[in-house]
Amino acid sequence: MSDWKSVLQTDPTEWLLEPDNPSIRYLALTNILDKPMSDPEVLKARKDIMVTGIVPQILAAQEAGGYWDEPDKHYVAKYKGMVWQIIILGELLADKKDERIKKACEFLLENSQDYESGGFSVHRGAKAGGGRHSEVIPCLTGNMAWSLIRLGYMDDPRVQRGINWIVAYQRFDDAISELPQGWPYDKYEICWGKHTCHMGAVKALKALSEIPGDRRTRNVQRTLDDGVEYILRHHVHKRSHDLAQVSKTGWRRFGFPLMYQTDILEILGILTKLGCRDERMQEAVDIVVSKQDSSGRWKLANTFNGRFHVDIEEKGRPSKWITLNALKILKRYYS
Repeated sequence: MSDWKSVLQTDPTEWLLEPDNPSIRYLALTNILDKPMSDPEVLKARKDIMVTGIVPQILAAQEAGGYWDEPDKHYVAKYKGMVWQIIILGELLADKKDERIKKACEFLLENSQDYESGGFSVHRGAKAGGGRHSEVIPCLTGNMAWSLIRLGYMDDPRVQRGINWIVAYQRFDDAISELPQGWPYDKYEICWGKHTCHMGAVKALKALSEIPGDRRTRNVQRTLDDGVEYILRHHVHKRSHDLAQVSKTGWRRFGFPLMYQTDILEILGILTKLGCRDERMQEAVDIVVSKQDSSGRWKLANTFNGRFHVDIEEKGRPSKWITLNALKILKRYYS
């Protein structure tokens, strides 16, 4: 299909270009309209991200030490702790050159990353510092690697260690007969049981897909290939051993930001970013198309609002974030 907009009820691009949400405006200009980074409108929208809207409000709640909420609750303070703000700031494309962003990323690396393995941990190690080795988990590691790449840390050796952790340890098991053994697999069966946690797999793919294609090592590409096939075996959101069954009905209710959760929209966003156009994606793509309203907009159906420092859009109302992400998927898939 050469005209991807033929699947839209109405083209909502002008709505996305309104100045109230500079992150959306920037992404719509560059991802939907294909404006170059040097375009004056693009440059202004990029600058406005740090001046208008959610990003400056989140940064206003930052503590002097670079963290949010309590320093020792960077993960467990859902969703006001450090790691959750890092995810949101990554999603909104906060300016990596801003000293507040750098301070936040440094605090994260010093208090959540396991010095021994490079993975990211739920708690800080009380004695050795860094993240607690025994509590490294895959969804957090994927989310933090992705966020840090987005915030300008891809070439930092510590982030490279996080990427290497994903390559070394991320599994894509699909109802295997024996549980994996040894660290990190022996503590969190929910993450590493006979069937890999879908959310952990998705966040790992999200992180590795953020690495530019010409910067991916052979091992990174192999991990991406294995993960993509794992997702496609599940037709994005089904049970691979019974494709008549949906894995989780909540994955059909689109949300933003998703934190450790996932949904069809996020998964399709990763697959299409990697250039996938597979018939096993079609049902999920059709679900995305079906959820637009007569104005060509998509609603926010799932949210953690009320638990953030700053609420993001309104549940049940047309969402610029969901609409933008849907358009990006449809453009990639049908162009």
